[in-house]
Amino acid sequence: MKKLNLRHVMKKTMVWVAAVLLFASCNNPEAGGGDETEEPVAARAIWSAQQANDWYANQPWYVGANFLPSTAINQLEMWQAETFDTATIDKELALAASIGMNVMRVYLHDLVFKNDEQGFYDRINKFLEIADRHKIKILFTIFDSCWDPFPKAGKQRDPKPFTHNSGWVQSPGQAVLKDSTQYPALEQYVKSIVGKFANDQRIVAWDVWNEPDNMTGASYEKVEIPNKVALVLPLLKKTFEWARSANPSQPLTSGVWAGNWEADSTLKPIERLQLEESDIVSFHCYDDSVTLRKKISQLKRYNKPMWCTEYMARPNKSTFQSSLPIGKEYKVAMINWGFVDGKSQTIYPWDSWTKTYTGEPPLWFHDIFRKDGTPYKQEEVDFIKSMTGKP
Repeated sequence: MKKLNLRHVMKKTMVWVAAVLLFASCNNPEAGGGDETEEPVAARAIWSAQQANDWYANQPWYVGANFLPSTAINQLEMWQAETFDTATIDKELALAASIGMNVMRVYLHDLVFKNDEQGFYDRINKFLEIADRHKIKILFTIFDSCWDPFPKAGKQRDPKPFTHNSGWVQSPGQAVLKDSTQYPALEQYVKSIVGKFANDQRIVAWDVWNEPDNMTGASYEKVEIPNKVALVLPLLKKTFEWARSANPSQPLTSGVWAGNWEADSTLKPIERLQLEESDIVSFHCYDDSVTLRKKISQLKRYNKPMWCTEYMARPNKSTFQSSLPIGKEYKVAMINWGFVDGKSQTIYPWDSWTKTYTGEPPLWFHDIFRKDGTPYKQEEVDFIKSMTGKP
């Protein structure tokens, strides 16, 4: 047997230990040096039509609503610790399940994450537990360009009487949107939230940005910045990239909502970006059955699953009776705006910002149930149940 050379063994051991320490240093972002050799994890690709359709083949036909508990005026009041109302959430999701709804679209907000990251995770998880108990999947919306551009954390204002969405707030707010030095915080928010729940089967999809080019109409257009869309466009692309970098098992999307989608040449740049970056195609339609069918036809060329993530405005002839049969025919997921009449006051129409209302409108604009849980129109609830197959 060869005689053991102790000095040689010790020398080899020291070289091995040094190599291990060097490797650890290069892979520890808090350790000095080595960062320049670290290779970033590759983000997953946008789903092909085949991948998207394979995923959708294993999904049911989804029917649901855009959900905000009736006790919250906006996303902040829904998610902040002081006003996170699990009792109302549980009661109202039970109502949704009772009529066969199996999905809810729910808005998040970057300020909640900024001020209480761990608490936000915990409340999202609690919300998902409640939804799962009622067999309801969740489509989370990360950013939103609609309504008040000046969100403030903390206690939210009271609703303005008889006014549609009088307290809903944008995310990110205008101050952040105008200041690119704050974008790394948005990046951290998107990557962290999507990454935390990237494989959570209770989440069906991520809507990365709601109506990104919405200039808020009569409500806040006087205080909107003229170049808002020019700022949002590159940030929207980054948001898709940030979300994909977390490698989510769920699809990403951003819904087109106002424009002509009949050909690539008729798309606005932001619409082209939304459609090209989305794993599944989503859109909004607050119009009659003829227009809904037309919009579905226009978007068919992408050969991807389609989700109508906003519809149902009764005075516009967008109703459950006019829309759900078409959605079922094409297996287009149908998510109406509004559920229980509450602090968002979306029973009032959009024109309540310019027209005075002094009581309940003659025809509700959105929403299905009154605060006490009784249906606004029993025949509507019966129709929804007939479409979802709920006894």
